[in-house]
Amino acid sequence: MLRLGRVLLGRLRPARPWAARRGAAAAGGEEERFVFLEYEPEPLPTAAARGRAAARSRAAGRDGAPGGERVPGGADPSVPPSGVGCSGCGAELQCRDAAAPGFVPADKYRSLCAGPGGAAGLRDAVCQRCWVLEHGGRVVRLELPPEQHRAVLSAALRSPPRHGRGPLLLYLLDVLELPDPVLPQLPALLSPEVPAAGLLVVGNKVDLLPADSPGHLGRLRQSVTAACLRAGISREQLVDVRLVSAKTGFGMEGLVSRLQRSWKCAGDVYLLGATNAGKSTLFNALLHSDYCKSRAPDVVGRATVSPWPGTTLNLLKFPVINPTCDRIFRRQERLKEEALKTEDQLSDEEKKHLNHLKKQGYLVGRVGRTFKRQKQNPVIDFDPDMLSYSIDEDPCHIPKKQGEREEFTYNEVKDARWCFDTPGIVKENCVLNLLTEKEVKLVLPTQAIVPRTFILKPGMVLFLAALGRIDYLQGEKPAWFSVVASNRLPVHIATLSSADAMYEKHAGQEFLRVPMGGKERMKEFPPLVPQDITLKGTGTTEAVADIKLSSAGWVAVTAHAEEELLLRAYAPRGTTVVVREPPLLPYISNVRGARIPGTAAYRTKKPPSLVENLKTAGNR
Repeated sequence: MLRLGRVLLGRLRPARPWAARRGAAAAGGEEERFVFLEYEPEPLPTAAARGRAAARSRAAGRDGAPGGERVPGGADPSVPPSGVGCSGCGAELQCRDAAAPGFVPADKYRSLCAGPGGAAGLRDAVCQRCWVLEHGGRVVRLELPPEQHRAVLSAALRSPPRHGRGPLLLYLLDVLELPDPVLPQLPALLSPEVPAAGLLVVGNKVDLLPADSPGHLGRLRQSVTAACLRAGISREQLVDVRLVSAKTGFGMEGLVSRLQRSWKCAGDVYLLGATNAGKSTLFNALLHSDYCKSRAPDVVGRATVSPWPGTTLNLLKFPVINPTCDRIFRRQERLKEEALKTEDQLSDEEKKHLNHLKKQGYLVGRVGRTFKRQKQNPVIDFDPDMLSYSIDEDPCHIPKKQGEREEFTYNEVKDARWCFDTPGIVKENCVLNLLTEKEVKLVLPTQAIVPRTFILKPGMVLFLAALGRIDYLQGEKPAWFSVVASNRLPVHIATLSSADAMYEKHAGQEFLRVPMGGKERMKEFPPLVPQDITLKGTGTTEAVADIKLSSAGWVAVTAHAEEELLLRAYAPRGTTVVVREPPLLPYISNVRGARIPGTAAYRTKKPPSLVENLKTAGNR
């Protein structure tokens, strides 16, 4: 007989052998919490610890409301804007308004401008927002409406074409977010007077998804292509569709080669996409690849990378290298040579980096550089008089000259084509818009997703944290529900009769984890709204559909052939539930271990990682 328990999968760390843990339930009975063999939840801070942290935050004048935190810093409205862009996000640096993009505290701003160059001293500086994102892992709340994001992007795309050719639009989408909510907005951003050279769509974050069967990347590519066509993009406009991981480097060398082939038919390149699609990560990867001029990484600041949506506020750019025949040949020779290497032939540093990436994702690539800047021999500059001193004198201290900032020469950039990173297009009806920065970090997956599969009977309920819920209302037979979401989000199974009480008791608490903040947080969080869904099974090995709970993740439903299921899916008010047919990973329910006796859960199973363009030791 099936014993109903609540199955918790929390933050992951190595676990002891699987065991059931018991605690007193609210009704006076016993409640079982099951921990999987591979992982066990990492304990969250106690209530007392959270209270002390909240007190420290209040003492520092900060709050935990959605939208981020205010970091104190003096502003001076009398100082005019600098005209210099932040090297992290591109926003104009200023000290007039702490809530506006590009803010630098007034004291720091004045110290940077105090030199003989004036505002030129800000050239290497980043704004307070980028500094806090990079070093503190927090986000500074800014007053920047979505319309302003669109205005910056639209103005750039509607500018007159350079080099006599329209721009190439490099649209980046998160494959976990299919169907992409921003694709239908692209035509409104383009100017009919200046047609683009084409649209190259890149599906990012493929490293996070496990391979559910052979050929899964081909099916993913077909899904991205179909999403583009449904959004109204014609096959003539669609130059190509590529799959990459900007984080682990998978597919990046192939993307660079494809971009270089577009040199003759396109002008500048604009990197577009929804907030949090990974544009800044891709921008940084391209900046250190063969697509960028070899001297550019020393001149161009890297885009600030953070999990908070909408990181890039203005246009950052780097110059694209001209892919001459000689350069293409040298690049191909390098790629052929690297493809013959095995992991044993890599340096210790390369092995360490590769092993780190393997822990992050299922698909890993190696991005190299063919065209490296030759380092000049240093010129020794000294004053002979400073070296002449008697044995009775102490050596004089010779102050080091401050290194001059690298700059492009006029000839380097006069005819250059540029790759622009643009502000993220804000996603509407997205659950991330309702969350604090701490909650966003839990919801967005940053490592390879381990699928979690459960077998449910009618009358059972699946919770994905406190962000989504699926009720199995009617059906003749059990069905399989495979959760594809951040490993840090807990999954709980309950009965239909106890589900409402469970949500009421645990929402805002450690048990459901997100949202966090207790009863006060839940007072401002929207209630869950239901949507009825009817599905017909296709077989016990293939999912019939994905139920996507906004950006929190999705649940793939697998049922017996011709079996009709009546489900009810819940998501926070103001967000959307999407039924994705066909499913993105139709065979995901097969990526599982053995059934855990007496529970609805299966043990998890993590497929091995694959390294691109690297021979295995046995294939010499």
